[in-house]
Amino acid sequence: MNAAVQELLATLGPDLVKVGDDIPQRNWADQVGLEPQRPLALLLPRSTDDVSKALAICHRHRQPVVTQGGMTGLAGGAHPGEGEVALSLERMNGIEEVDAASGTLTALAGTPLYLIQRAAEEAGLMCGIDLGARGSCTIGGNVSTNAGGNQVLRYGMARKNVLGLEVVLSDGRVVRSLNKMMKNNAGYDWTQMFIGSEGTLGVVTRVVLSLHARPRNIQTAVLAVKDVSDAIKVLRAAEKALPGGLLVFEAMWSEFYGIATTTIGVPAPIERGHDLYLLVEAPTGDAGPEAFENFLGEMYEAGLVRDAVVAKSRAERDKLWALRESVYEYGKHLPKQIGFDVSIPLNRMPEAVAALRRDMPNAVDGVIWVVFGHVADSNLHINAMPPRYTPEAKLKIEKLVYDLTASLGGSVSAEHGIGRMKKPYLSMTRTGPELALMATVKQALDPLGILNPGRVL
Repeated sequence: MNAAVQELLATLGPDLVKVGDDIPQRNWADQVGLEPQRPLALLLPRSTDDVSKALAICHRHRQPVVTQGGMTGLAGGAHPGEGEVALSLERMNGIEEVDAASGTLTALAGTPLYLIQRAAEEAGLMCGIDLGARGSCTIGGNVSTNAGGNQVLRYGMARKNVLGLEVVLSDGRVVRSLNKMMKNNAGYDWTQMFIGSEGTLGVVTRVVLSLHARPRNIQTAVLAVKDVSDAIKVLRAAEKALPGGLLVFEAMWSEFYGIATTTIGVPAPIERGHDLYLLVEAPTGDAGPEAFENFLGEMYEAGLVRDAVVAKSRAERDKLWALRESVYEYGKHLPKQIGFDVSIPLNRMPEAVAALRRDMPNAVDGVIWVVFGHVADSNLHINAMPPRYTPEAKLKIEKLVYDLTASLGGSVSAEHGIGRMKKPYLSMTRTGPELALMATVKQALDPLGILNPGRVL
């Protein structure tokens, strides 16, 4: 048996260290679609002290470690590599404090996002982080990947919602700043360095989140517009006209809407045939639903909105959201997906969609593809499904999407991180000096390179 694993077993015991057939298959693979790989061992710490002891041992033995949360990642960051020990934070699960006066919540890193959302709601507040994987993703993973999601337009990425962290470094040292104050300018804000670092600099074990007042009288609608240029005009008009601003502004192009309302079977609230559909949510507060309906009427009169359906109940709202979340059903009905999560400057978005429509059908014969996304924050998701998934088809489609993204001044990763899958393309978004700076930080904090090796850098 590997010397590091022997010492881990001797120090932490078989309850916290699993080997061989005792390692559950859920820890063999994340959602990226790579071939499952059983880790050398699985660590299941129950406390920060357990994490500290485990990393100190792995550091002494130069044993590579991959950090795992909810295993919902789409960039291969949590997928074990050969000879790696997996460190899963699934047992470090729990909300330690909700401080309504400070508007903060403190939780262990393995806590699922939906539990954090529920605890915030019970306190009359809300968590600003929300994404489709809320039922299984963990707050530690959200922080480590700087997750985005549905409400970035209003509340920002995960980074903007974090006030404090506890992190275990590669050699087992614990650094802790469980800050609950909006203002704390005492030296470097080292916590920001770990947000979005994908576990390559340290293991996040505790998180302090800022919470928000719950928006009232949320209005939900699906709108049909001519194209993305008109969608952006609607976005800017809404930001000016609606008293509570916008909460959600999701775009679904006709290819996506067609699959949702045919193949997936979601009822179509608006007839097919429009180029672009928007899922919009706006909290109107004391102004009530009339403010939202009046705004939509103005947009219709101006020719910017061609049709609209407004939800009149929670059940109707859920049906409208089912359109956007139909993508999670693709695996049951369509060929294997090649997924992309890119950012495109808003003023170049029309070019991006036009280029995809022109070039995607020529990349691989018979490819099914869709484009959708958060748009207001420049985020596009592209899913391509060739009739036969091969490495060659994957490379052709990746080259098309990433070359286009780079040519338009975009980013190869909007919110899912780099992991293993996007590492070859990182230089298309980051300059040489930026990459050198990242390498310097990595060397300083993980000099032996044991944390999530082969990810990001």
